[in-house]
Amino acid sequence: MATEIMNNEVGVEKNEESEASNGIEKLEISNGTDEVSENSSSMQKDEDGVTAEVAKKKKKKNKSKKKKEPLKQTDPPSIPVVELFPSREFPEGEIQQYKDDNLWRTTSEEKRDLERFEKPKYNAVRQAAEVHRQVRKYIRSILKPGMLMTDLCETLENTVRKLISENGLQAGIAFPTGCSLNWVAAHWTPNSGDKTVLEYDDVMKLDFGTHIDGNIVDCAFTVAFNPMYDPLLEASREATNTGIKEAGIDVRLCDIGAAIQEVMESYEVEINGKVFQVKSIRNLNGHSIGPYQIHAGKSVPIVKGGEQTKMEEGEFYAIETFASTGKGYVREDLECSHYMKNFDAGHIPLRLPRAKQLLATINKNFSTLAFCRRYLDRLGETKYLMALKNLCDVGIVQPYPPLCDIKGSYVSQFEHTILLRPTCKEVISRGDDY
Repeated sequence: MATEIMNNEVGVEKNEESEASNGIEKLEISNGTDEVSENSSSMQKDEDGVTAEVAKKKKKKNKSKKKKEPLKQTDPPSIPVVELFPSREFPEGEIQQYKDDNLWRTTSEEKRDLERFEKPKYNAVRQAAEVHRQVRKYIRSILKPGMLMTDLCETLENTVRKLISENGLQAGIAFPTGCSLNWVAAHWTPNSGDKTVLEYDDVMKLDFGTHIDGNIVDCAFTVAFNPMYDPLLEASREATNTGIKEAGIDVRLCDIGAAIQEVMESYEVEINGKVFQVKSIRNLNGHSIGPYQIHAGKSVPIVKGGEQTKMEEGEFYAIETFASTGKGYVREDLECSHYMKNFDAGHIPLRLPRAKQLLATINKNFSTLAFCRRYLDRLGETKYLMALKNLCDVGIVQPYPPLCDIKGSYVSQFEHTILLRPTCKEVISRGDDY
């Protein structure tokens, strides 16, 4: 704009010179000066006006750009994931193609139609997975030795509640935050009043779940500040990736277990000058997942010699492996914190009014999803241990005490949720971290 105005000025001056050379009478110097100054000042005004107009347009453009820019997550995270994806389409997980006899599925139009039909379910579980990724990224950034385990769990769980837009049984935490330390392999979370602190030499398994409409993402990783444990963590991470790679429609569960064990036990780890052969914990497994059902009936072994049962199309699985420097066998020990209402529990008459009241709280807030004692405390329940024991004794609720290898050993764990789609295998919970 400014360039065009300057050219016009030059043109005016040239015209005036040509008119003078053709014998046209020149204006008096004083009048000419006034006219030129008037012309130049009016041009300057025009130029200023145009510049102001251009500036206004730029501002409007910048404002519209700002409006169109997608929201970015805060630090610490506080924006619900659903607001970060206005289209309500959530990111796909890692796609792995089927092998051998199932290659045809990739291009099958019939199988693609099936997937289109299931899209709402896929989208729900992908939303839960995106929440999991963002929460674990934040938690990794704040983890440090000296943290109180209760504070760690409550920070993690409150972040999940915000990002998933917690809404009763429609969206929320799928099971309590497992933060099992060292020889404790699984199912430990602090009860209220617990003063356990995370130490530099601890090996912590951080296992938590998210869900949308009962579509569960079960995913775990291990944290160790001391690099001495790195080979132990690598063993379980690679074993889990092997299990994922081997999984597929019509694959026998026992074949996955054999492949996992082979990778796991190819590792050694030196801890404080002593070398340990890494072992798969033989009585811990991965598992199928159903709506509102974390263990849906099929087990994925992590050693050879398991079930001959086959995986089927449309199933969700938690592929998880546990690497140990101990016996490679766990037993129940320590104070119980995890509980879950039995999925198939029918109506059982209860005598204790307090047990009836507690069961109503469990039904309303958790249904058949796992919970812990801290969650009952948070809901305002008090003096409930006798009633909880009664619900366990009659078979309505199942206790899940911590699972421990021998004291002094170390266990690491990695876990992902996979979906056996009709055309491909999707690692729902895969992220940049693992």
